Amino acid sequence: MSNFLSNSIGFVLLTHTKPLQIYRLINKLNSLFNYPLIVCHHDFSKCDLSVDTLSENVLLVRPHLETEWAGFALVEATVQALRLMYDVPEAPDWVVLLSGADYPIKTAKQILDELSSSSYDAYIQHEQITYETYKYDVSPSILWQKNSYQRYCTKSFSFHYSKKDSAHLNLEIRLEHPLLTKPFLPFSKKLACFSGSQWFCVNRKAAKYIIDFHSQKNALTSHYNNLKYADESYFQTILANASHLKVQNDRRRYIDWSAGGTHPKTLLMEDLPNLLLSSAHFARKFDIDIDSNILDELDTITS
Repeated sequence: MSNFLSNSIGFVLLTHTKPLQIYRLINKLNSLFNYPLIVCHHDFSKCDLSVDTLSENVLLVRPHLETEWAGFALVEATVQALRLMYDVPEAPDWVVLLSGADYPIKTAKQILDELSSSSYDAYIQHEQITYETYKYDVSPSILWQKNSYQRYCTKSFSFHYSKKDSAHLNLEIRLEHPLLTKPFLPFSKKLACFSGSQWFCVNRKAAKYIIDFHSQKNALTSHYNNLKYADESYFQTILANASHLKVQNDRRRYIDWSAGGTHPKTLLMEDLPNLLLSSAHFARKFDIDIDSNILDELDTITS
């Protein structure tokens, strides 16, 4: 396919629920960006999605992967979608990773003007994860970095012993210091661990680097393949360690974590002023079953 009306920007969608909201997002992207290339990985095991009515600029990753929250399949789905996107002859200059719960909060001109003049290759939240942060007491605002060290930079061993007619013994040992974990982890002084939000915006150079790196099936990929929350560290680590790429520590995504917990706040009309003040291009998360009025208002503002 080479007849896309816009090749300045493309979109990878990771979707698994609320088909009507998915259609609305696709229609909005088509209207805003003049039918850009959209590659959608939809997990059909979670809900059906009628593909007959999708416009020709929407490609589907086939076969789909069965995904789960925080599972490595989300990483695989993202890479497969990127690979499909850049197999197209006139692939876009930039690609934005979105969920079905995202929505644009800026006009196409605002987004494209910034990207076309950008000196960066990637926009992704990435903070280096260190033993020093893990070892000492930290402020609540960076507690997530401490949790990230435990997720990605420690090594646990489980021992189970049982003998007939006697007690069972379950023992777990967790190695934490880098000197102890070094033989078991891919990280080093030359390859630091980074973590942050999974959502990103990358140009062609960065996208192809992700695709090529992942295809090597290296130690880093093998490490994250066995971990939960890999989507919040894998791409960050790849991009932030790439010396030939210029990476901005900004996801260009408005997300409100003020409610606490493992999921962000669902955005409502009351959040509109904050969205309009944000420098982000997109926001999440929205739910048309809770408040569709805010999407109606954003349609008016961004058209």
